[in-house]
Amino acid sequence: MTSAKKLTSKIEKTKNNKSTFFKKIVKHWQLYILLLPTIVFFIIFKYYPMYGLQIAFRDYFTTMGFSGSPWVGLKHFKRFVTTPDFWLILKNTLSISVLQLVLSFPLPIIISLLLNQLRKQRSKVIVQNILIAPHFISLVVLIGMVYIFLNPTSGLINRMIMALGGEAKFFLGKPEYFKDIYVWSGIWQSTGWETVVYVAALSGIDPSLYEAATMDGASRWQKIWKIDFFGILPVIVVQLILKSGQMLAVGYEKVYLLQNSLNRVASEVISTYEYKQGILGAQFSYSTAIGLFNAVINFAILLLVNQLAKKYSETSIL
Repeated sequence: MTSAKKLTSKIEKTKNNKSTFFKKIVKHWQLYILLLPTIVFFIIFKYYPMYGLQIAFRDYFTTMGFSGSPWVGLKHFKRFVTTPDFWLILKNTLSISVLQLVLSFPLPIIISLLLNQLRKQRSKVIVQNILIAPHFISLVVLIGMVYIFLNPTSGLINRMIMALGGEAKFFLGKPEYFKDIYVWSGIWQSTGWETVVYVAALSGIDPSLYEAATMDGASRWQKIWKIDFFGILPVIVVQLILKSGQMLAVGYEKVYLLQNSLNRVASEVISTYEYKQGILGAQFSYSTAIGLFNAVINFAILLLVNQLAKKYSETSIL
């Protein structure tokens, strides 16, 4: 009888929750109308295209359509993991992602903590604007700047090297320099923009904490560590989880623009390989399988890091 009562109460609670939910929708229908364009956008451009993922498991022919193309199972996935370039591509993708995460992730945190110590609001705004400005430079323009600065004959970097008695180098033609060029140019462009999140989080810290710390005789560095850093720690953890979920998602645009036949051994990543096979090679099923493989691995890493964060910091996104 006890279990039956519990089941009945659960059913009643579910009904009550549903009725409450629909009552809220009716009461605040104007707000839900405002959400409608966003919902339609996601359905049309995010969820509906997922129907096409089935071609990763088919030999897709445009004349036969999605459902009419023959089913081949994991054939294209096996082809990708057994291709001679698979380990090179995976190694390049992981090395660029890890290097980018290790070097770029702490910088916005450090800069935001230092910006928070500026007492003059005008100085703070000027520094923030200078740091954020590179974010609005087009990626193509950024790559053009990289080519100009690293030009082996007239580039600023090589002129400085030659002025110091060294020899000019064709940096973009040497595989060992590719990852550093990719990562550091990205840091210059994105660090200022990423500090905005942490500066906003710092502005939400209760000022009374600083007053109490001052009364207790805390130094400036102790305030930064005990109040500022731990105050934004949940935001840092969430950002780390989101960054980890993009571990294999190295964008092909920048890599492709910097890539050439001389540095390909260090610059070929999953996204560029997928682009070449799918768009240039018209192997749609194969490239879809590569993209799905990439997405599944990223999702698995996201779940893993999220669980670790939830266990050790009690902060997570799921």
